[in-house]
Order: sequence, then structure tokens, then C-alpha cells
Amino acid sequence: MTPARTASPRTARAINDRIALDLLVEQGPLTAARLRDLTGLSRPSVADLLQRLAKEGLVAVVGEAGEERRGPNARLYGLVADRAHVAALDVRTHGVSLVLADLAGRTVGRAAFPVPEGGRAGADGVIGGVIAALDDAMRGAAVPAVHTAVLGAPGLADPATGALLPVSSLPGWHGRLPGALRERLAAPVRVENEVNLAGLAEHRGGAARDLDTFVLLWLGHGIGAAVILDGALRRGASGGAGELGFLPVPGTGRLPSATDCDGGFHALASSPAVRALAEAHGLPVPDARDAGAAEQAVRAAVAADEGRNAAFLDELADRVALGAAGVAAVLDPGCVVLGGEVGRAGGAALADRVARRLRDLSPLATEVRAATVAGSPVLSGALATALDAARSELFGAPR
Repeated sequence: MTPARTASPRTARAINDRIALDLLVEQGPLTAARLRDLTGLSRPSVADLLQRLAKEGLVAVVGEAGEERRGPNARLYGLVADRAHVAALDVRTHGVSLVLADLAGRTVGRAAFPVPEGGRAGADGVIGGVIAALDDAMRGAAVPAVHTAVLGAPGLADPATGALLPVSSLPGWHGRLPGALRERLAAPVRVENEVNLAGLAEHRGGAARDLDTFVLLWLGHGIGAAVILDGALRRGASGGAGELGFLPVPGTGRLPSATDCDGGFHALASSPAVRALAEAHGLPVPDARDAGAAEQAVRAAVAADEGRNAAFLDELADRVALGAAGVAAVLDPGCVVLGGEVGRAGGAALADRVARRLRDLSPLATEVRAATVAGSPVLSGALATALDAARSELFGAPR
């Protein structure tokens, strides 16, 4: 007869500690009595737990809470949020934005470094500018050190090494920046594809927060997808899962190649293609040099959804549905979330159109939603990833 397997006292303590710390992150300061209610632990167990976490510098008394009983007010125990700080960076070809946050996830600092036009700064100048912006943000927030940093960037991030794989269309400083950050921070710097981070953000608190399986279809200057299956991000063998820009689709006139995605789905749904489609429908489009021209054209069409605007959105949905049908045929995700600048600008108006067309193209029931994370979803996903890593090390393995 196999004996029953139970957790050792040490393992049980570690699990209980992590549960309590997660509760303090999610709900803020709590009394010992409230922790007992939420965890089901005994009074002595909670007392030992709090004493242990205080000794480790993770929990402290932060105030008192009046309760309807006689005697002194109950102590409020809170997470020592400045026990560690993390950094999240959104790296684009035209600049870098970053946020600093404490262990509770509160943003304590922000910075941005726009890359000078025409390559005047050179790779060293851009890297130096980003490091200086980070230093200024840390100094302004009184952050002495960063525990973990996560950097989101376009291109492929090797799952084994964390290095950005060289891509000819990206500036040279992209590949050098992670190493420069590791040297400056003397801390782990994790590199992740920007679309994957946006997908994680939608999973945590956006359009897919109620789902464990979905695909985020990123429609912007570049085309990509974040694949979330059974609650986990799937990167593929080389980090290239979701490179939908290279997906061969009808309507492009030619096939993509190993070095050129212009013959693939990219040619139909990227920002330059969307801008050209709007012009073909006779819609006013901002200067082609404006990086947000396609996004502005889509927003304007959604706001006046009739006539030429409606025809433009209909044809755009036809194009997007081709890529979504490919995703559905291979992965059967049950839901596709439209993100990126164009996907978010299209909102429900575009998502509903894509859903209708997808029903004609695929026998697999696939819901289509618009992304909802406000601000930069890349920064949001990078911050969540950095906090996960820091908390796992300081709090112990997640429950």
C-alpha cells in the first residue's frame, strides 16, 4: 500500500507564506484575523507566519484597524513594497519608454528616450541615452537598484539564451541594448517579443482575462501574434511562434520569402497596407511619414461608419479574417483578440466584422474581441512578467 503523501512542515510553511504574500499584494494591508479568515490557518500559524515574513523583511506593521470589539486596535500588516523594484521597457525603432515599480506593482517612476531621426546619435548614443533616462528615473524615484528588468522589443527573442536574434530591418542598437542594461543594473534582464508581452497583458487584465486559450493578433507597423494555450505563453522552438507577417495568404500577388514578409499577411494588414487601403477608398489619410497614419484613418472610419468609411472597414475586415482563419485552422484558439495600433483603433466595429467573415471561412467557432488594455500593453506585460520573476524569487514558488 502506497503511503499518503503530505507536504513536509517546511514545504507547508513556504506554501502558506506565498499565499499570505499574494493576499497582501492583491488586497493591501490586512489584520492577522483577516489573514486567518482568508487562509483558513490557525491563530498560532498566522502569528508564526507574520513573524517569519517580518524577519525576512517582506512584511511590516503599517497601521491599525479599529474592530468592533473591546481592547486595542488590531495591527495592520502590509507588504514591504520597497523591498525590491523592477523595470519594464518598451523598445521601438523610434524610441524607448520605461517604468519602474515596487514589489506591490505600484509605478514609482517613468522615463522615455526618443531616438533622434536620421540615425544622428548612432548606436552608442542611443544606448547611452536609454541608460541615462533609466538612471534619471531611478534617481528621481529613489530606487537604489533594480531586482529584475524585462524588455519588450520587435523581432525574435531566443527562448534559450534570451538574446534578440539579428533582424536586418531593426537598428543595430536593439541587439546591444539588453547587454548594456545587464551591465548597468547588475541584474537579470529578460528579453521578450513585444507582441507576446501585449498578449500577456490582455490575459492578465484585458480582453482575455476570462480565457486560458486565445491568440492576440497584433495589427500595427508589423504583424504578429501571441499564442496563449492552456494559460501559458507558447514561443515555439526558436521564439518565432506567431510570426504571422510571413503567413502566405491570397491577395498579395506573390509569396513571402525567408527574408521578406511583403508577400505574406503583412502585405495586407500592416499599417502601411491599411493606410494605402484607406487612400484607395478615397478617405483622408495623414502624411505617410506619420507613424500613426493608419491608426488615425481607422479611428476616423469607425467614428463615421457609413458610406466609404464602412466600405473601407469591410475590406479591412476581409483582409484580417484571412490571417485569423489561418490561426483558427492551426490552433483552434476559440478566441482571437485584435491588438496593435490598428486592432485597437478598430475596436468592436472591426472585431464584429472580422467575426462575421471568419464564420464564412472557418468551421471552427472563433470569437473575435478588440484589445482593451489601456496605455502601452507592451509595458503592462513587461511589468507583470518582471513582477512575477521578482516575487517568485523573494516570495517562493507561486501557489
